[in-house]
Amino acid sequence: MRRWSWGTRAALVGGTALVVGVSAASAVPAPEVDWRIVPPIEAVPVDLVAYDSCENALHGLRAAVAPHVGVYGLEGAGHAVPAAGDTGVALDSRAGGTPPVAPQRSAGEKSAPGQSAPERSAPDPSAPDPSAPEHSGTNTHERGVDEPDLVKTDGKRVVTVVDGRLRVLDVASTKVTGTLDLADAPSSQLLLHGDRALLVGGTHPPAEGTSDGVAPVGSTPVGGASITLVDLSGEPEVLGTLRVDGRYVDARQVGDVVRVVVHSGPRLPWVYPVDGRGEAESLIGNREIAATAPIDAWLPRYELGDAGGRTSQGRLVACDRVSAPVGSSGASMLSVLTFDFPGDLGTGDAVTIVADGDTVYGTGTSLYVADDHHLRPQVRNAPTGPPTTAIHQFDVSRPGPPEHVASGRVAGALLNQYALSEHAGHLRVATTYGDAAVVTRRAAPATQSAVVVLRREGAELKEVGKVEGLGVGERIHSVRFVGPVGYVVTFRQVDPLYTLDLSDPTRPRAVGELKITGYSAYLHPAGDGTLIGVGQEATTRGRTTGTQVSLFDVSDPAAPTRVAAHHLPGANSEVEYDPHAFLHWPDRDLVVLPVVTAPVEPEVGVPPDGTAGKPVAPLVGGVLVLRLADRAFSALGEIRHEAVSYDAGIRRALVIGDDLWTLSATGVRVTRIDGLVERAWVPFT
Repeated sequence: MRRWSWGTRAALVGGTALVVGVSAASAVPAPEVDWRIVPPIEAVPVDLVAYDSCENALHGLRAAVAPHVGVYGLEGAGHAVPAAGDTGVALDSRAGGTPPVAPQRSAGEKSAPGQSAPERSAPDPSAPDPSAPEHSGTNTHERGVDEPDLVKTDGKRVVTVVDGRLRVLDVASTKVTGTLDLADAPSSQLLLHGDRALLVGGTHPPAEGTSDGVAPVGSTPVGGASITLVDLSGEPEVLGTLRVDGRYVDARQVGDVVRVVVHSGPRLPWVYPVDGRGEAESLIGNREIAATAPIDAWLPRYELGDAGGRTSQGRLVACDRVSAPVGSSGASMLSVLTFDFPGDLGTGDAVTIVADGDTVYGTGTSLYVADDHHLRPQVRNAPTGPPTTAIHQFDVSRPGPPEHVASGRVAGALLNQYALSEHAGHLRVATTYGDAAVVTRRAAPATQSAVVVLRREGAELKEVGKVEGLGVGERIHSVRFVGPVGYVVTFRQVDPLYTLDLSDPTRPRAVGELKITGYSAYLHPAGDGTLIGVGQEATTRGRTTGTQVSLFDVSDPAAPTRVAAHHLPGANSEVEYDPHAFLHWPDRDLVVLPVVTAPVEPEVGVPPDGTAGKPVAPLVGGVLVLRLADRAFSALGEIRHEAVSYDAGIRRALVIGDDLWTLSATGVRVTRIDGLVERAWVPFT
């Protein structure tokens, strides 16, 4: 293996770069566990080393999983589903097969504590069209970093991906001007740039007959991550589709460069103790499979098709572009693909590390990916320890593939991407973890939360400051960082909103606390020292009672207060788990969020199929439209669409000019903001 010049023993976190984090159970071994067989997690180093040949890569990957091969394969290990068209046979130029398409290379305000600057949805990264009406964009974490979503607009057209189809709607005429069936390229999200849309998503169900969802080498693959480039200049037309064996994690767009993160695993034909095969025979067979599988069983693969029907297949990443921790005990891989947008698709020029990952956070110069699993496969009857989260940093500030520059690790598990924030050369990380002293199989951990500040020093992301003891016995429900201030909401029975002074990274401290019933699952800076919270109201015993939108005055961090609230009994909102569904449009004092309301005490009946115990009354979905003015909420009304059996209601809302556009699986409704008078209904039939 070849060690990079920056290779050091590291914790995992970022700087001006792309970061990939992996969380794991840390090591307070129970006495009965023999750690000669199951190494303690702290003994698994995170010093990344690049393989310099396929021979070394194969040796390292086989050795990493050998101690964990069991009767049923890699029991509990993370794996991924292969891409369509993968035959398990190398077809790239390195193997002497059909040369693949050439890899694609990319082209290349401060707030005082407690005073949140007004935030709007991030604008579309493409150059604005001055003739287009003013319009909202996707609600994103960082300004200038776009995130994929199921609808995008440039003010002149609305592009949607719902119910397996891409649709283009003309804003002026409110008509559908183009439709594209996505049956051959399953996608659930998109990015927009000029006359191009990049669709991302995919992953089919696991392969039939495999316990881990992994198709064996040489079998018919069942799908994977899908990236599709579509031309929107006329009738929508697919220009190219890249399928990767693995699971699509997330993507970020900065200017005309898109980074896509994919998680994959080995494709090994495990055998099982069935049909007369005993456990001992199965174990021997699986060990032989892991010890002899070729390199193409371990590396992610791709299939690339163009508009002319031509396809190519091969390894997604070359062996010398894969890095792994020294002494790695896993075989799952995270690959970061880079695309010029709206250039040709290509194969993404992948950079790959041996790691797991679920959560992506990106800035203009960094990309972070975090996960709540460890590189090591889970072992049966292993003790449950307090989790840790590892983070890898990659530099995405320059054209071309990202470069790994640092790594780090923190105690605890992340909630979502909003638990990560890069500011003034530091990465702030909010986590919840349990007290290791009481973590057993019989007792739940005594939880608490903390915010750790990390700084890049050489190749390491080192802890320079920490504030802990937040919400003892509770867990984090939402996090937001605004400049040098942090806000953390924890919940069990009441909602403590903590305000944190992070102006001195070496001495972060909690300076204020507000206890109210319920909790906020999403926090949004609203300007003038205020913060909007969307979540649930609850009783004093912690029983949730319906959607609640709160306005907090955080102008004095030491004394946060709630100055306004709106409660919708019996309702839930998608905003609680997907902030893309939230719309704040300060120019018109609008706060809009989708809500789904169920009867408080639904009747129970017996459907025609004879099954019992299901509510007769259906869920009712719509969007709640609020006016936020003079630090108070007033309800302007609700907008609803035609109900369908498979979708509870409206998913997104957009402002375009004087209109509010709302999207569901059944269609788009265009409503005047003033008076909420309907202008048009565009059905999706």
